[in-house]
Amino acid sequence: MRTPLLAGNWKMNGSADLVEAFGRVFAEAKLPEGLEVVIFPPFPYLEAARRAFDDTPLRLGAQTLNPLHSGAHTGEVSGRMLREFGVRYALVGHSERRQLYREGDEQVFDRLLAALGVGLTPVLCVGETLEERDAGRTMEVVLRQVGFVMSRLEPEQRRLVVIAYEPVWAIGTGRTATPEQAQEVMAAIREYQAEYDPQLAAGLRLLYGGSMNAGNAAELLAQPDIDGGLVGGASLKVDDFLAICQSAG
Repeated sequence: MRTPLLAGNWKMNGSADLVEAFGRVFAEAKLPEGLEVVIFPPFPYLEAARRAFDDTPLRLGAQTLNPLHSGAHTGEVSGRMLREFGVRYALVGHSERRQLYREGDEQVFDRLLAALGVGLTPVLCVGETLEERDAGRTMEVVLRQVGFVMSRLEPEQRRLVVIAYEPVWAIGTGRTATPEQAQEVMAAIREYQAEYDPQLAAGLRLLYGGSMNAGNAAELLAQPDIDGGLVGGASLKVDDFLAICQSAG
């Protein structure tokens, strides 16, 4: 039985007030049994979030990390530093990091390995652009991104990875992959992994990311190979995000 996971990626948004609001609401919220919920706030809010989320089911994640532990890397944050703030998860390979900061598969792998090295659970983000989808290359692109990372890991490391499929054309656009489109890609990822390790594939947690909201979450989460969601804009509204979490029951 795979543990469902809902993750809120605030990106470069949020405020101290929003952190406090999430802490108050989720301290009293009733969530589906067994659901894991993670918030990925901007770095400056990590300490405030650690305090505000202390008596809640919310866990902390980081939006990225540097593959090195320390050194002369101005503006960067290491996994060891993140662990000191109670961070449990780390995003790697988000499409905005790939596009805006030119992080290719090699850089994504280095960050994922760094996360594993300090005991963080990496959430590997993969997905195709609109041009790639229109060209019929969705599976080629997504499975290449998955395979580049997973093929280089040891079997015990692979079991610690969460994969988030986020069609780039659906991120922040209001467009969403249909449940059938999302399920098709999720099933392909699981089948691809099953060729090498059926047991791993059966337990692999797959999240959908791409304009998931309170209105479409239940239908997406009902798909057999979707184990949760990586939520963007809707995770900035505490009531909306709570509704998404409650729809996972």
